[in-house]
Amino acid sequence: MSFLGGKLLIASPDIGDDRFDKTVIYLCAHTEEGAMGLTINKPLTGITFTDLLKQMHLLPETDLLKTSPVIFAGGPMDIIRGFVLHSAEYQSSTTLPLNPTTSLTVTADVLKEISVGNGPKRFLIALGYAGWKAGQLDDELKQNAWLTVDATAELLFDVPPDKKWEAAIKHIGIDPMFLSATSGQA
Repeated sequence: MSFLGGKLLIASPDIGDDRFDKTVIYLCAHTEEGAMGLTINKPLTGITFTDLLKQMHLLPETDLLKTSPVIFAGGPMDIIRGFVLHSAEYQSSTTLPLNPTTSLTVTADVLKEISVGNGPKRFLIALGYAGWKAGQLDDELKQNAWLTVDATAELLFDVPPDKKWEAAIKHIGIDPMFLSATSGQA
């Protein structure tokens, strides 16, 4: 099995887990030891960027934020841990390059930088992550629970969250209308 870090996982209609219904996950890492990714199409309700900054005591002195990004539910694991998936031009000492166009930063400094307009040009903020133990994702892929597609900057950062699942499916040339969660017998 080839490793799929840097790809998008698209939940198939028959995934069998309501937590992942119509979910799109950016796969940050996929190795023999397991896999880790961030859901990029499920905005959290009830928490704003300002709320997050206040909770972390990072609100800029001016109280004038340069942006008010959506906060995403990155996955069901470690939901209080924050991740910023972003374009690769932004680098700090704690940034992990994932590929030539995408990086990941998990320190609070990047949130402060974003709040004052000095952060990455394109980014997603997520709380929590999706994780798989060794071989688990590979098994799910064999069971057709997930489809995979190359992650483009457009799919990651430009497509509205409620349109990402359909856009990702179409990106691999499948019309979502023809996907079904049930199978029949001939």
